Amino acid sequence: MRYEGPIYRPPSEAGSLLVQATVGCPHNRCTFCMVYKKGPRYRVRPVADIVADLDQARNLHGRGVRRLFFPAGNTIAMPTDDLCRVCAHARQIFPHLERITVYGSSQYIHKKGPDALKRLCDAGLSRIHVGLESGDDEILRLIHKGTTAGQQAEAGQWTMAAGIQLSLYVMLGIGGAAGTRSHATRTADVLNRIAPDFIRLRTFVPKRHTPLLKMVESGAFEMLGPHGVLKEAAAMIRRLDVKSRLTSDHYTNYINLEGRLPGCRKRLLTLIDDALKRPESDFRPFFIGDQ
Repeated sequence: MRYEGPIYRPPSEAGSLLVQATVGCPHNRCTFCMVYKKGPRYRVRPVADIVADLDQARNLHGRGVRRLFFPAGNTIAMPTDDLCRVCAHARQIFPHLERITVYGSSQYIHKKGPDALKRLCDAGLSRIHVGLESGDDEILRLIHKGTTAGQQAEAGQWTMAAGIQLSLYVMLGIGGAAGTRSHATRTADVLNRIAPDFIRLRTFVPKRHTPLLKMVESGAFEMLGPHGVLKEAAAMIRRLDVKSRLTSDHYTNYINLEGRLPGCRKRLLTLIDDALKRPESDFRPFFIGDQ
């Protein structure tokens, strides 16, 4: 089993076998992210090497593996034929697989198009984790996400139509104080257009060695405090009209919000209202992330 560079996986993939398919991130320009800024450069591992690692994992863990995650940062960007081949091989040697999952940003999903996504589904890819971050075009431009709200909506719709589960990540506070209202409103609108399987909340934490941290330190970007973030979450949840699982499974968040929409809406808003009655000093302190 061979690994190169930082290896990250979503919290929901904690029990998954990790077999690296790509190295680095092909975009690597997001102003809030530090993961691959110092390398390694993006590349796709040879299919033969990925297959060899899958075979080694079978020898180590047996045929009973149930979940498989292919790092690194944007594996959906690898050539469709290559990804289909490794997914199909994994299905063959692990007959009890429940899901095969990758990270993928909307711009690269959009480049695939509906037909390639359907091929990937047929080959065994069953879930994509996507950093939506925001549905506001101005915020997406500010953070150099490399996509637009419209492109993200189409990419999400195509993924769902192909039969691949979609796990979308929303970054609370990424619009700062100036953009909080439009961030909540427009992000909810994009989520409503997609109706993903999962909506996962993250709270913006500035990271070391990133352009956005420099903006925070200079005062060009005014961060939201705990109450501001909670109010933003409430505004978004009120506007959501989807049957999605909402979760906040991350250490950056101020409170835990978990449930299936729309049935959980009233309970989640009550949790937020109760939290807003607490002083901001009750919540986790401000910190600068180092990973």
